[in-house]
Amino acid sequence: MTSSAGRRTGGNAAHRVPDGAVSAARADVIVMGGGCAGLAAALAAREAGARVILLEKRRSLGGTANFIQGVFAVESEMQKRDYIAYSCEEALRSFMEYNHWLGNAALARVLIDRSAGTIAWLQDLGVEFTGVTINMPDAPRTYHVLKGAGRGMVRALARAARARGVDIRTSSPVVGALTGDDGLLRGVRVKTAGRAADLPCGALIIASGGYANNKEWIKEYTGFDLDENLFSVGNVGKTGDGIRLAWEMGAGAEGMGVLQLLRVSPWGREFPFMSSVEAACIQPVLWVDPQGRRFCDEGIAFYDTSTGNATKRFRYGCTWTVFDDNLKRHFIEEGLDRGMTQRILPGHRLHDLDEVLKRLVALGSPGLVSADSVEGLAVKMQVDPTVLAATVAEYNRACEKGHDPLFGKDPKYLRPLRGPMFYAAQARTVFLGTLGGIRVGARCEVVDEMDRVLSGLYAAGNDVGGLHAESYSMRDTSGIASTFALVGGRIAGENSAAYVKTPGRV
Repeated sequence: MTSSAGRRTGGNAAHRVPDGAVSAARADVIVMGGGCAGLAAALAAREAGARVILLEKRRSLGGTANFIQGVFAVESEMQKRDYIAYSCEEALRSFMEYNHWLGNAALARVLIDRSAGTIAWLQDLGVEFTGVTINMPDAPRTYHVLKGAGRGMVRALARAARARGVDIRTSSPVVGALTGDDGLLRGVRVKTAGRAADLPCGALIIASGGYANNKEWIKEYTGFDLDENLFSVGNVGKTGDGIRLAWEMGAGAEGMGVLQLLRVSPWGREFPFMSSVEAACIQPVLWVDPQGRRFCDEGIAFYDTSTGNATKRFRYGCTWTVFDDNLKRHFIEEGLDRGMTQRILPGHRLHDLDEVLKRLVALGSPGLVSADSVEGLAVKMQVDPTVLAATVAEYNRACEKGHDPLFGKDPKYLRPLRGPMFYAAQARTVFLGTLGGIRVGARCEVVDEMDRVLSGLYAAGNDVGGLHAESYSMRDTSGIASTFALVGGRIAGENSAAYVKTPGRV
């Protein structure tokens, strides 16, 4: 449910223009946003015969899509060649059972059914994949790994869109919608080089990427303080512009406050991205809360959404990853239990861990500390030494017995902490994107709170709410947010192009 305060926030507005004041449309369809949802939408609308303008407020295209590693799909030709027997029906059942059928099942059905065709569509555009794998243990092989990561896919989409005649304009934020006396869409107001201009269109596709950088909305809908106890990765300039515009045109709100969460340790600008220390700290070792007590089965380390959910409740402080020299030696000589994206796979040996760990500890950051005793480590962590010592002692007893009576952790990950040196790294609740905003139907048409279609208005990607319900599904459908951006963009593009061709449409 969206509060009125959220609806009032910001500067987008629907501007009423007299009938006849906006005519001779230069575009049939305008797309707001140049990430993979917007690019897919623009390309699909153009392939369906519409004249398309894509407006991106930043100087470059792609947004967070540039950093993705792969996309979800079921029943693709790549899977069939590898004899991967996993059906769309199984995927839908898994996805909906994960969210307890709170999500938009009709939208999920279309997304899953069209996922394989979208892989083929991308390949026809020149996007290459290195194979199909899993991102989680015991999950179906549905993760299609991109060659050259998301950046290569974005380049291919943009190249194809331009080649087919899509007018792509960067540094061109949409600042409002234009409506006629009947309230129907007539165009958008865009600002370029500091000057506003009105662009007529028959349909608008909103794909502006969500609100990950909107501190006010993050506080209102999640209770967190952005950049203080909740941190965004890979998002720039995502302030909810498209969501706000849709709301002001009467769109329903859905899924606000739902985030694509994970737990990252250590966290801070002083720590290099994807270092060997970070790889060590996301392993299923000992995790403790701000008081120094265990708070979960650390075996959830393999499931990023679960780790983010588990740490989310400690918004008043940070959790910690605790390990010792023996575990450090294990990661160097035996390798990792879980990987970190497709670049560092399970079994990878962290040959430089000792060197990097010493260098980062020497920085003196409170985010990564070491000591030659558990009590000394607790002092540096600013937790009660008695509490942490009791936690480690209890954990070591569980490791010796091969049974975790507290959380039932898999015995193969029960490794005691004996020293001689002990290490602790702060872990923060981090998110990759927001997953709520605009209510849509299965055709990606924007609808109001009563599911009545707002003619000419469509949405895709992270501006859309309702697909994921309350929590992002990472286990069996890893990469589905990126797939929804692509599939949802295509659906919105196709249906918007059909709409503008409707006989008798105003």
